[in-house]
Amino acid sequence: MFKTLEFTPTDEGEMLVKSSLYLEQMKTRRSVREFSDRPVPFEVIENVVMTAASAPSGANKQPWTFVIVKDPDIKRQIRLAAEKEEKEFYDHRAPEEWLEDLDSLGTNWHKPFLESAPYLIVVFKKLYDVEKTEETSPEHSKNYYVNESVGIASGFLLTAIHNAGLVALTHTPSPMGFLSEILSRPVNEKPFLLIPVGYPAEETQVPVLEKKSFEEVTQVF
Repeated sequence: MFKTLEFTPTDEGEMLVKSSLYLEQMKTRRSVREFSDRPVPFEVIENVVMTAASAPSGANKQPWTFVIVKDPDIKRQIRLAAEKEEKEFYDHRAPEEWLEDLDSLGTNWHKPFLESAPYLIVVFKKLYDVEKTEETSPEHSKNYYVNESVGIASGFLLTAIHNAGLVALTHTPSPMGFLSEILSRPVNEKPFLLIPVGYPAEETQVPVLEKKSFEEVTQVF
């Protein structure tokens, strides 16, 4: 089934202004590790998640689940499990070169933001769908371009969070299997990204970073 695309053309002048303003807005986005306990309306979280869920995906299979965590006890469990894995990573698993690159960002295995942020959004990728049938065994249906699709949705999520006036962090403790256990996710889902969301704490510090120029990140033919 198809329908006519709802599309209103934008004149070039307005297009240039809108794209420039959006660029300037997104250039102010920063990853934050210090969160305020100031409450955030749940409706805002619902809106940013549904923005992420509007992302394109392979064959429109939408191979994602967004688990929203606000319960302090569950956040505590996630923090303890994440810090256990991160300490092992920093102490034993990370190559020296990786640790040197991380050193300039001031990161370590301590993850207090996993409790201080009012919400955690845990993005899970669905390797395949499970459809209930009348048979004793459920049917599995294939999902396509899962990593690409979930990656795009995660990008939508981060921009929506910033657009709403909040801050976030893309956290990827390695390995992340503990998230499946704590959040009781089915075997066809694997954790992809852990995103604390909220307001920044007072006087939050962020590293001084420089992004690559247009010439460095593009090639035009």
